[in-house]
Amino acid sequence: MLDVVALGELLIDFAAKSKGPDGYPTMAANPGGAPGNFLAALNVYGKKTAFLGKVGADTFGHLLLGTLQKAGIETKGVIVDPDYFTTLAFVTFDRAGDRSFSFARKPGADTQLRWEEVHKDLIDEARVFHFGTLSLTDEPARTATRKAASYAKETGKLISCDPNLRVPLWRSKEEAREQMLWSLQQADLVKISDNEVSFLWACSPEEGAEKLLREFDVKLAMVTLGAEGCLLRTKNACFRAPAPKVHPVDTTGAGDIFGGSAMARFLDLEKDPDALTRDDLSYIGTYALMAASLSTERSGGIPSIPEKETVLSKL
Repeated sequence: MLDVVALGELLIDFAAKSKGPDGYPTMAANPGGAPGNFLAALNVYGKKTAFLGKVGADTFGHLLLGTLQKAGIETKGVIVDPDYFTTLAFVTFDRAGDRSFSFARKPGADTQLRWEEVHKDLIDEARVFHFGTLSLTDEPARTATRKAASYAKETGKLISCDPNLRVPLWRSKEEAREQMLWSLQQADLVKISDNEVSFLWACSPEEGAEKLLREFDVKLAMVTLGAEGCLLRTKNACFRAPAPKVHPVDTTGAGDIFGGSAMARFLDLEKDPDALTRDDLSYIGTYALMAASLSTERSGGIPSIPEKETVLSKL
């Protein structure tokens, strides 16, 4: 039995480490892709997971496959395709550690996953089906994602969504907004950032959480607020807390690690989302905040996930 299966992008994050005299960055490669980071956090915190996606039959694709396997993630649903290159993301940072992205993905292997290639048996085994919106940018992955989400819903799975906004990957902001809103309509649990709330509705995090609950029938809305912490809401309970003080060097993957950590704690409770109390939301949110915050003190996504004992000791 699997706890969570996720469908989406696997890629390499090239993170800037220094700059030469003419401004060109020296970069270090790390495994990336929001769903992979999300699942890796779940595995660190004791859950069983599987990935559905596609990489290229190249050095980076094989490295990513090995990284997932080392993390304990089931990889039989990952297709290695010789016809496409593994997607590459290039990440640069400002003085606060916040990121800017550019991508080599025209097309990347992750966008070429077809519905016929999706291992539906892994969805059958899982308690939760998770997806993000970057698998909705291009066909055939968009159709594969939509059909997988529909299949998961029809078979009674909880649906988790991260409407991950990366504007350079979309043909237009309007298309991004349309696909992100569709994804939210499918979901029982949503992890969304304050920036994504602002992009979709130009409103406050509190108003965004309310929209998710009332207009999209989301059961648990989790809004990450950067250094301001997080806001968790159900129709019956609310929790908000500031982020712990850390010394960030790289925020890559922090939101995904928050999401995976929060999902692990939610699954620990073995409750329907509608039954969560404020104490339950605190149990989820305080742990996820600490895990995500600590991750920013190290480079990369998956390599930066703190061990459970470390998180608990800091709490």
